[in-house]
Amino acid sequence: MSSIILFTGGARSGKSRCAERYATRLSEHVVYLATATADDDEMRLRIEHHRRRRPSTWRTVEATAHLATVLAELPAGTVVLLDCLSLLVSNLLLANESHPEPAINRELDDLLAMVDQRDLTLIAVTNEVGMGIVPAYPLGRQYRDLLGLANQRVAAAATAVYLVVCGIPVELRALEAAWNRTEL
Repeated sequence: MSSIILFTGGARSGKSRCAERYATRLSEHVVYLATATADDDEMRLRIEHHRRRRPSTWRTVEATAHLATVLAELPAGTVVLLDCLSLLVSNLLLANESHPEPAINRELDDLLAMVDQRDLTLIAVTNEVGMGIVPAYPLGRQYRDLLGLANQRVAAAATAVYLVVCGIPVELRALEAAWNRTEL
């Protein structure tokens, strides 16, 4: 049975590390779906740091978009760690600046459908960017809004959603259930 688990939080909150620990509990053989590109020295160092942390039994696939085509090739039951949804949205925004929202929605439609179709476990990492200051420039505001909408879509499809703060994962579905039980 397919499932989606989402890890969100701020920069350097420990999201990726928590998602990696979660994936390790599920399978020794994980497909790590990396959406980052090494465009500068700082990003190359980040990517290398993440690579060194992963178990040698994990397979890394780098893809900046069209993730459903990668998932279509995986056997049923595969555990996939997508790191990260934030960069996927950024990649699609920059590739489709005049009309990014349809491209992002198509990507998410295809991704979520393929998880179901292939009976995969998708563990997705994303950034929570809506809790900070409002970006000073239009592209930054557009990115914040598009990522917020993408996060909501993936969270709605997820069986578990973890907010990671200071390296501590807090499961939000349990809090949501408690909130739903209260009388307003």
